[in-house]
Amino acid sequence: MLDQAFEALKTYDWGAERNVLSPINEAVLSTRNDSAARNELESRLVAALKTPISRDAKDFVCRKLMQIGTAASVPTLAELLSVKDLSHMARFALERIPAQEAAQAIRDALPKISGPLKLGMISSLGQRKDSASVPLLAKLLMDTDPAIVRSAALALGSIRTSESAKALSNARPTSPETQLAVLDASLSCAEALLAAGNKGDAIAIYKSLLGDGQPKQVRLAATRGILACAGR
Repeated sequence: MLDQAFEALKTYDWGAERNVLSPINEAVLSTRNDSAARNELESRLVAALKTPISRDAKDFVCRKLMQIGTAASVPTLAELLSVKDLSHMARFALERIPAQEAAQAIRDALPKISGPLKLGMISSLGQRKDSASVPLLAKLLMDTDPAIVRSAALALGSIRTSESAKALSNARPTSPETQLAVLDASLSCAEALLAAGNKGDAIAIYKSLLGDGQPKQVRLAATRGILACAGR
């Protein structure tokens, strides 16, 4: 049945009966505790991704690699990051593959991509909480595109480390939208640092957000944060 499903994948396209691919879905579940069988299934999916199957078929394969993919899948998925119609699903798969090679592939592709695809990859680095991407994201805070700046700020706010907080503190946003994104991200970093017991760094962030030039809601959040640092 599995062989038939992979054969059906060769001609699978929009509107086709999806049940023909069910054996692949079942194999993903049945190989959960069988590493050898799962590695073989991953190899077959990667091999299928390299063939000229339809976009819908490749989307399906990426979804499966999202579930079982390892470092072995990364090179093939990385090749799709610059392909407009396939980039998003390849990125989603890389976002969920725990291997560090997956994060590295996104970081490597980021400077080569523009537009919505770039925004998506920035978001994925944030979702992965990829601390190694902080220097790269910090540079994007100086980009001329407000959408890039906003996405980079939000990603740094998701990573929530002292390093990402420092990058945000050095940002000089030029629009209300990007300013708010940087402030929200800074508060997220402070909350995470406080939760981790790093009160010194947390309170430094909160104090930097108390100025009269800050929005009222930000000053209120910073005040609450300082009180929390004091155990009140």
